Amino acid sequence: MNFSSEQPKIIVVGSSSIDLVLETDKLPSPNETVLAVNSESYFGGKGANQAVGTARLGASVYFIGCVGMDPLGQQIMRNLVGENVNVGFVHETDKESTGTAYVTTSEGNAAIVVVPAANKYLSVSHIDEADRYFHTSDLILVQLEVSMDVVEYTVRKAKKYGKKVGLYASPAMRVNDAILEEVDFIVAKSNELFIIFGEEKREEVLKKYFNKVFVRDDTNSTIYFDGTEMKYYRKNKEKTVYKMGMGDAFTSGFAIALCHGNSVEDCVKFGNEVSSRVSGNKGSQTGLPRMSDFFS
Repeated sequence: MNFSSEQPKIIVVGSSSIDLVLETDKLPSPNETVLAVNSESYFGGKGANQAVGTARLGASVYFIGCVGMDPLGQQIMRNLVGENVNVGFVHETDKESTGTAYVTTSEGNAAIVVVPAANKYLSVSHIDEADRYFHTSDLILVQLEVSMDVVEYTVRKAKKYGKKVGLYASPAMRVNDAILEEVDFIVAKSNELFIIFGEEKREEVLKKYFNKVFVRDDTNSTIYFDGTEMKYYRKNKEKTVYKMGMGDAFTSGFAIALCHGNSVEDCVKFGNEVSSRVSGNKGSQTGLPRMSDFFS
């Protein structure tokens, strides 16, 4: 696997949030009340996770997102700045509070409710404000916690300038076929393919989008079709502490390896390695590794 001294330039367009995590002995059933044994808050949001993930792995990162004009929004901004993410295109809105996610977790499983709030106010005009940076970027990353209009507009702008685009198709929703064709790689959860692609057979999706769709599951395994055969790679810790953010971590690692010119197989392996390290810590961003962690 090759990593040059050159610093990739990455734009991440997406969400940011504060994750409020409740640890319980069991996940509550409908109409059931359970007691939490612990409660903590972490920085999250798929976009912010990927911005921090790629920055820690040595990229020069611009994050385009939207927060509320409240203390949580200021916490997110300070965290991103502290992680060496450029926040010049993170917008503040007085129309909504900062996005949050409410997570109930027990024995490695989680029930998650996301409140997009300010993330809904990210608009195509905000993407245009960063137009000159699209010219010089190496890769643009998008997810689906902001409006589909913003996602589609971002992809088309990036492709207009001949840039690579990665899509983490989560939370799952139907994606325009034209967008699926235009992006360079797609990360998806194994139980959500039929929502994204309108096709329930995993093998058919993977064969249609060979070397392009990478299907993930909770064991930190990744499967894809290389044009000849199905390829499977798995990397997991003996004890998984926290599963949230593993897809973002994989996407970050894959993106960085791709920017350095590695093969698809090596990109998958590095993505899984990054994701594995996140799963050993609480919080989506806490365990994101730095490039020095792999070569120390």
